[in-house]
Amino acid sequence: MRLRTRLLLATAAAALVALPTAVPGAAATGEVLVFSTEFERVTTYDSPSGCTKAPPTAHVLINNTDAPVRIYGDPVCLTPSLTVAPGYGAHIPPGTGSFSA
Repeated sequence: MRLRTRLLLATAAAALVALPTAVPGAAATGEVLVFSTEFERVTTYDSPSGCTKAPPTAHVLINNTDAPVRIYGDPVCLTPSLTVAPGYGAHIPPGTGSFSA
């Protein structure tokens, strides 16, 4: 019985991790700035909502919104994410994929 309970809990935990963490809702107020290279203009996303594909050369993301922003390693916000709090930024490797607010 214990083995069955452990398997059930492990399966439930794996399912929760596999689910996307981007929840559709109200747009964050403010802007997300993405710096790519010295030769490209900073990309500004005003009041972003849902999953947004990042530029392929993205290097730094700055969260100037009133809500946390999550950075994903894929273009559709399905992989594990890094959370960037309002007023903070994070280095992100080129080709990271997407972010959600």
